[in-house]
Amino acid sequence: PKMKEDNCLHAALLCLGMLCYSHAATTDTLNHTRPSLHGHHEKGKEGQVLHRSKRGWVWNQFFVIEEYTGPDPVLVGRLHSDIDSGDGNIKYILSGEGAGIIFVIDDKSGNIHATKTLDREERAQYTLTAQAVDRNTNRPLEPPSEFIVKVQDINDNPPEFLHENYHANVPERSNVGTSVIQVTASDADDPTYGNSAKLVYSILEGQPYFSVEAQTGIIRTALPNMDREAKEEYHVVIQAKDMGGHMGGLSGTTKVTITLTDVNDNPPKFPQSVYQMSVSEAAVLGEEVGRVKAKDPDIGENGLVAYSIIDGDGMDMFEITTDYETQEGVVKLKKLLDYETKKSYSLKVEAANVHIDPKFISNGPFKDTVTVKISVEDADEPPVFLKPSYIFEVQENAASGTVVGKVHAKDPDAANSAIRYSIDRHTDLERYFSISAEDGNIKTIKALDREEMAWHNISVFAVEVHKQHQEAKVPVAIKVVDVNDNAPKFTAAYEAFVCENARSNQQFITISADDKDDSANGPRFIFSLPPEIIHNPNFTLRDNRDNTASVLVRREGFSRQKQDLYLLPIVISDGGLPPLSSTNTLTIRVCGCDSNGSLLSCNAEAYILNAGLSTGALIAILACIVILLVIVVLFVTLKRQKKEPLIVFEEEDVRENIITYDDEGGGEEDTEAFDIATLQNPDGINGFIPRKDIKPEYQYMPRPGLRPAPNSVDVDDFINTRIQEADNDPTAPPYDSIQIYGYEGRGSVAGSLSSLESATTDSDLDYDYLQNWGPRFKKLADLYGSKDTFDDDS
Repeated sequence: PKMKEDNCLHAALLCLGMLCYSHAATTDTLNHTRPSLHGHHEKGKEGQVLHRSKRGWVWNQFFVIEEYTGPDPVLVGRLHSDIDSGDGNIKYILSGEGAGIIFVIDDKSGNIHATKTLDREERAQYTLTAQAVDRNTNRPLEPPSEFIVKVQDINDNPPEFLHENYHANVPERSNVGTSVIQVTASDADDPTYGNSAKLVYSILEGQPYFSVEAQTGIIRTALPNMDREAKEEYHVVIQAKDMGGHMGGLSGTTKVTITLTDVNDNPPKFPQSVYQMSVSEAAVLGEEVGRVKAKDPDIGENGLVAYSIIDGDGMDMFEITTDYETQEGVVKLKKLLDYETKKSYSLKVEAANVHIDPKFISNGPFKDTVTVKISVEDADEPPVFLKPSYIFEVQENAASGTVVGKVHAKDPDAANSAIRYSIDRHTDLERYFSISAEDGNIKTIKALDREEMAWHNISVFAVEVHKQHQEAKVPVAIKVVDVNDNAPKFTAAYEAFVCENARSNQQFITISADDKDDSANGPRFIFSLPPEIIHNPNFTLRDNRDNTASVLVRREGFSRQKQDLYLLPIVISDGGLPPLSSTNTLTIRVCGCDSNGSLLSCNAEAYILNAGLSTGALIAILACIVILLVIVVLFVTLKRQKKEPLIVFEEEDVRENIITYDDEGGGEEDTEAFDIATLQNPDGINGFIPRKDIKPEYQYMPRPGLRPAPNSVDVDDFINTRIQEADNDPTAPPYDSIQIYGYEGRGSVAGSLSSLESATTDSDLDYDYLQNWGPRFKKLADLYGSKDTFDDDS
């Protein structure tokens, strides 16, 4: 039925278009006409002659229905020229948008047909150009003219929302009609033609909580006092329908999720009226005792609860803070508890909203109260000192056993156990102090020195006698009071100089002093000269009364040649009771200065040398001294190289201390032919041999019984005896005594190695082979050469 209804509508619209076309062709009030060269005159008002143009094209704006699906091409319209006599000599030509593809023209009749289905939403109109030409010559008979083909809309597009899902918030307890959100749908159909794009909104789901305005799409609340705590989220479905909402219209839907936002419409409430808590008396300050919580169904800042103690006998002992993460009130210890004094406390705690909405103030007070009862539990407590710390004083250098002070602790428990005291030796490593274990009296063990340590910080333990684990500790500060036991001294090791040309009463140095004692026994310092040199003719002292003193020259003219160094004793006294003094020596050097008083030289020897000798003379003297030293060294060296025996025999002995024997012996195989008698020294065997290089302090006598028999063949005994004699002889020479024993024994395979008995001479030897030894032996070969060479040379 719908398709038949659409076809009837198309036919009606086509007839309407054709009617408009035929009407345009027979009236003079058509919009699109073109003047022709042919015309006639018309008489207007007041006798004026008007020239009326002749119409060329006779046609109107064309329409074609979109989505036409008939079997034949739809007729859009017809073109006709007034010069067309119907004999077929005129040819109609169509050009422009879609010409030949969408729109075709019958060149004889001028009928225009649409060959394709058109969509207005894709394109609403087409601009075409028509022209009439002579069929035979193609000569234009009329100027070309444009016309428009409009696509006529039908309701073929349903409404569409901008978003498939919407999210919106509205406060709970909002009044009826409160705007929540506006949803908007669009229709692609022509809004200017019919009701195809006229939309009407309606709510499909979400009633009776919300409603929607039919024309605007604004969603509003429909029920009063909607409670978030009862239901927080709602799902609403909105429909948009075209054709003004009538039957046959197309529709589209969207989903809207509406969330109720929280407002502070609920006061906090405690789930119970009394809380029971307990805490030990040994709890430390700030320790948590317990927690309370008031429930508030609101969320966010509307559900924030602050806790406070508003009454009770424990207001001074306890405090409450708010844990905003858990929304709990935390009860904490504010002061130390004592079970023996009070065993229970009561608190009245209030919970109130932090943020209150004035709109809902009528809902009642946004706060609640609860009673908190706290019981104190007994605990075995450690001893307690009467003071948190102690400060004592003792004079330095006080005798051992001097009482410094007394500490006292007690057991807070009902048992009141006895207390023993001790010093933490980690705080008194040098063991300066001791403490009485029974009464807590602190005494010195050895003398104290304030200048070494002005304060002693120790710790004292107090322990219950029967419960060693119960221990308390207190700091004790002991100040060492100063005694004037240090004399003042120079601040530094002063060394002054005075010019030879110094003027009388001229100041040349300012000195100051230092005292290890504190200010009461130190400054002010008094400077003076010792009484025995108070009338020193060279220097005088002036006390500046500001803990410094100035040294001045008393006379004019000093000489380095006479005295270049002065030692001035200075007495310094402190301001202690009783005062102490010390004598300090100031070293004063006499120096040469220029006319401005600038230091030149303080060396007296250099001054003397410069007065008598020039630099060249000094160099010459030094050179002579060096030459003399070189000569002495050479002389001593040559003296030592003389071959003079150091041992003086009783008779003149011109032999060197080298004994040579011609007997070569038997070589390595000779073990029996050694005659030990040859090792005997006939001259030294009977007594002491005097030396030339030293003078013996006493006569050395060989010990009897150590010397073997002269003819003994026990070489081991002989050598050991010689070693003992050499070790025990204080007059033994410092040099090695070289002795050569020529007897080698018999049977040597090598024969005699000596050339003393050789019959040959240098002249009998042939040294020609030296010529072949290379350039290194050329000099030797030239010296010895051959026999002929030697003969020639001789």
